[in-house]
Amino acid sequence: MRTLAGVSELRALYGQPMELAVKKSLPRLDRHCREFIRLSPFLLVSTQGPDGADISPRGDPSGFVSVEDDATILIPDRPGNNRVDTLENILHNPRVGIIFLVPGLTESLRINGMAEIVVGAELQRLAHGNRIPKTAIRVRIEEVFFHCAKALIRSKLWEPETRVPAGSLPPLGVILADQIAGVDAEAESAAIEESYRTRLY
Repeated sequence: MRTLAGVSELRALYGQPMELAVKKSLPRLDRHCREFIRLSPFLLVSTQGPDGADISPRGDPSGFVSVEDDATILIPDRPGNNRVDTLENILHNPRVGIIFLVPGLTESLRINGMAEIVVGAELQRLAHGNRIPKTAIRVRIEEVFFHCAKALIRSKLWEPETRVPAGSLPPLGVILADQIAGVDAEAESAAIEESYRTRLY
């Protein structure tokens, strides 16, 4: 193997993008993008911090991302482990990339833009039950487009026969005990299961 030296060498291998692939990039949401976001219960958001790139999942019932207008979306931040890598990275560098997925659909939706962390009483409308998020990520959209289905078709992501059987990996508590000295596998597994039951929101 060798390392490519630059863009010209890359393009010599792949050629230029198809015209449609360039033209499908929009500067703001249209009705199809809005509907995809409404249907989506899951997204991945990529950020860049002082220590490098990062990507993080976000999930909730379908429609959890609020479309504020055709150029702005609002993503509630739910309780986690308080690493807040994504939020800290946004404070360092506001540029984000997001991929929305909808179970059963093989296309995905990509958004690139500028993010900021917002707080305030207005976040009450993003509550789940009586749990109001402490913060939300507001994204000012610069580019949005649908990504074709090839990756999800190849991976068979939504196909029942590709699901990994339960027990294919040890419980997370056991994995963490293997990775971190002093962690008790049984106690950590119980703590993780308790958090899943009581601290999702």
